[in-house]
Amino acid sequence: MFTGIVTDIGIITQLEQQGDLRARIQTGYDTSGIDMGASIASDGVCLTVIALGDDWYDVQISAETVSKTNVASWTIGKRVNLERALKVGDELGGHIVSGHVDGVAEVVSIVDEGDSTRVELRAPAALSKFIAPKGSVALNGTSLTVNEVQGDVFGINFIPHTKDATTWGDVALGDAVNLEIDTLARYVARLEEAG
Repeated sequence: MFTGIVTDIGIITQLEQQGDLRARIQTGYDTSGIDMGASIASDGVCLTVIALGDDWYDVQISAETVSKTNVASWTIGKRVNLERALKVGDELGGHIVSGHVDGVAEVVSIVDEGDSTRVELRAPAALSKFIAPKGSVALNGTSLTVNEVQGDVFGINFIPHTKDATTWGDVALGDAVNLEIDTLARYVARLEEAG
């Protein structure tokens, strides 16, 4: 489990297809404190550490994960939001995030408003019903509050701190963004379907 509070920005330094995709991510984390098999959310995707170095870790990414996320567009040098798994007693500053990406949203509008930036994204049609104004979503692993929703398009505001502490300062039109809907929204919808 994660909180959607990004604690490092990693850099993809190697990508290699070895049956599954293997990625090396350079990090500012103290890797001596990372166990083999640890889960680290990388742009919101919960990935398992399979190798470690002084300032990097490797993950193995299945074809299923590549097909459901923006990992297919990862390139050498790409910056990714990182978060280590939540420990009992840690502050829950965002919302409960599983690291299980539900789909990929597309950035359709970027407008500066004062020091903040408003970004509109188009969600996959099957997921848009789970996104509500003032509800939570995780986008590329960042816990965010939804401003408004119109059909399958929803808006988010990024304050300067968020743009500096995450990769959201790099956002561009057309970007594919990992979307994880709020777990509570998923269960409420399921209960409603059950009657």
